[in-house]
Amino acid sequence: MKNSEIVSLLNKDIEGEHAAIIQYLLHAYAMGEGEIACEIEAIAREEMRHLDWLAEKVVELGGKPGFTRGKMRTGGKTVAQWMKNDVLAEEDAITMYKDHIKIIKDTKIKRLLERILSDEQSHHGDFVHFVTKVAKEGLKDLRGGKKDKVAVILNWGIEHEYTVVIQYLLHSYLAPNEEMKKEMQDQAINEMQHLGWLAEELVGGGGNPRIEHTGIDKSKKAVDMLKADIKIEKEVAAEYDRAAKIVKDPKLKKLLNRIRDHELYHVKVFGDLKKDLEK
Repeated sequence: MKNSEIVSLLNKDIEGEHAAIIQYLLHAYAMGEGEIACEIEAIAREEMRHLDWLAEKVVELGGKPGFTRGKMRTGGKTVAQWMKNDVLAEEDAITMYKDHIKIIKDTKIKRLLERILSDEQSHHGDFVHFVTKVAKEGLKDLRGGKKDKVAVILNWGIEHEYTVVIQYLLHSYLAPNEEMKKEMQDQAINEMQHLGWLAEELVGGGGNPRIEHTGIDKSKKAVDMLKADIKIEKEVAAEYDRAAKIVKDPKLKKLLNRIRDHELYHVKVFGDLKKDLEK
């Protein structure tokens, strides 16, 4: 099997992991704080680790990680129905990984997929358990239909954070050195934290998180990547600053200012990386 063919299969796996991450995060955020929500977020983090491993392997094979999001199962009127959808998502993943393990002959890649498959089988059991547990605990969808100015600001922030998480991860996989790779991944993790903070704030205020992204920079040269990253961070820091001046709630104002300060830090980090590359 050619490397290009293996890359195509691994990118299909990445699509599935990407879909699972967002599906599970949406379910966790909508449930609010609690033990099960925390467990589901932990599962989403494991799916992120899978995505990372797969993307690294794609680059090793001379390919480029694709960040298309696979099909999500977001229907269901009750939390128990969501958990059933998550069970089905894991069944889809288990079937696909088993198929790819049979097709791919490379020993190291097969080993990696078998490792991921083990996690997916465990996740499947977790969600089967959650179907019954959420019904017993009477957990409900805490999202509301609020669409006021604050809800618009928060969903704008969520969209931005989701966009740069993907962008910085992509840039990390294509980075020419370990320093840039590490910094891009660190900042992607920080942006994922922001996404969670904003989504939880939105649900707590009666809104409904919309986790969608805008255009991703796909530059091939590291300096061009960093220019794009610096540009978007400067723009968004200014927007967070503007939003913080509009909102009246002191707690939300503090959160937006905190995120703004993080974005300004990212500008400096990316600027230093760019200077080092231009020397």
